[in-house]
Amino acid sequence: MALCMRLQSVLLAVVSALLLLLLGPGCGLLPAVCGLAAWAWLRLRAPGAAGRRRVCVLVLGDVGRSPRMLNHSLSLARNGFWVTLLGYPGAKPHQDVLNNDKINIVYITEIMTGMKFGSKIFQYVVKIFVQTLQICYTLLKIDAPSYMFLQNPPGLPAIAVTWAVCLLRGSKFIIDWHNYGYTIMSLTHGDRHPVVQIAKWYEHFFGKLSDSNLCVTEAMKEDLRENWNIKSEFVPSDFERTAFTELNISTGNVTPIEGRPALLLSSTSWTEDEDFSILLKALEEYEGFITSGITLPSLVCAITGKGPLQDFYNRLINKMNFKYVRICTLWLEAEDYPVLLGSGDLGVCLHKSTSGLDLPMKVVDMFGCCLPVCAIDFQCLHELVKHEENGLIFKSSHDLAGQLKLLFTDFKNEKSTLGIFKRNLKESKMVQWDENWDGTVLPLLAASN
Repeated sequence: MALCMRLQSVLLAVVSALLLLLLGPGCGLLPAVCGLAAWAWLRLRAPGAAGRRRVCVLVLGDVGRSPRMLNHSLSLARNGFWVTLLGYPGAKPHQDVLNNDKINIVYITEIMTGMKFGSKIFQYVVKIFVQTLQICYTLLKIDAPSYMFLQNPPGLPAIAVTWAVCLLRGSKFIIDWHNYGYTIMSLTHGDRHPVVQIAKWYEHFFGKLSDSNLCVTEAMKEDLRENWNIKSEFVPSDFERTAFTELNISTGNVTPIEGRPALLLSSTSWTEDEDFSILLKALEEYEGFITSGITLPSLVCAITGKGPLQDFYNRLINKMNFKYVRICTLWLEAEDYPVLLGSGDLGVCLHKSTSGLDLPMKVVDMFGCCLPVCAIDFQCLHELVKHEENGLIFKSSHDLAGQLKLLFTDFKNEKSTLGIFKRNLKESKMVQWDENWDGTVLPLLAASN
C-alpha cells in the first residue's frame, strides 16, 4: 500500500510538471491546482462499498473468442460480483454470458486496422497510441471497479495502461497469463528484432507491477517464478463435459467406401503459429493409403475458425485433387461448436506454442466433448495430452498420416485404439472449472479486500 501511494504521488508530480512546462512559469499554482483537482476526481470515483463487488474484465481481442475470460466473468457473476466485460466485437459470446444480468459487455471499437500509409513500424506506433487512448478513456469512463482482470497477450499497451488506471482509481490489478506477447511477435520479426526486444522488456517490467497473477499451465507458473520473479496461481482451463446432439456434415463429393466417412475435426485462428500444410500433407498421404489398397474409411475433415491466413490455405485446398478425402472450412457460433465436436471421431491440433508454455484451448474443448486428439508436440503439451492414453502426439506430417491410419482402422469398434481413447476420456476425472476457480481465484479476491 505504501508503494502504491508513493507511485501515485510520482504520477501526480509528473502531471503537475507537464502542466507547468505547457503553461509557463507565470501561471502560478494553476498546474498544482489542476493536478490536485484531477486527483480528487479520480479518488472520488474510486470503488466505495458498492464498488467492492464490481470487477472489470479486459481482453484486447475478440470477446466472443476469449473463452477463458468469459469463464472468469461467469465465475465472478456466480459469486455475486458485477462484471464489466471489455473487448472487441466479433464472434457472438456464449448465451450464458449474454443472459447473465450481472455481466455487462462494453465493446471497444477496433480501428486503425486498414491504415495503408507509412512504414509498418509507423503504423504499429500509431496503433499503440490509439489503443492507449481507447483503453484509458474506456477504463476511466466505467464505474470504478475493485479489481481489473486483464488477459495477456495481447499486453501492449494494455498492461501499462491498465496498471496506471488501477493506480489512479484504487483498483487491484490481476493479469491472466495465456502466453508471452513478445514470443508471438517474434514469429513475424525474429527474436532479435528491436521491436521484439522492446516488447520483451515491456512485458517483463510492467508484468511485475500487477497485484496478482494467474496462468494456464504449471510450466508457465514455474517460468514466471524463475525468470520473471512473478508469483502466479495455476488455473486450469475448462474441461467440463459438454452435452451434444449429432450434427450432420455434408460429405460433398467424397467417394464413399463401405459405411459412413470418418469425421476429422480441427479449429484454428488461421495464424502463423499453426502450420496447416502439415495436415494437408498428412491427408494426401492418407488418400494414398486408400488408393494403394489399404482398407480405410473415406474421410471428411472439417476446419472451423476465422483468421488472416484462411484465404491462403483455402487456395491450397482448392487445388488439391482428392477422391476419398473432403476438406471443408466453416464458422460456427459458440453454441454450435460443441455440437460439432461431439459428433466427430478425432480432433487434430496444430497449435505450436510460441513460448512453449501455454496450452491450446481447442484441445480443452475437444476433451470436454470426449473427442480424442492428435496434437503436434511442444514443451508442455504433456500437461494436457497424454500420449497413447487420450490421444497421440506427432512431430511431422508423416507421423500424423500414420496416426490417422492407425486410429481410423476399424474406427467404429469400441475396442479399437480410438475407442479406447474415447473410453479413457469418459472415465477420466475432468478438471472442474468452478471448483478450481473457487479454490484458487476467489481467495485472492478475498485476501485483497
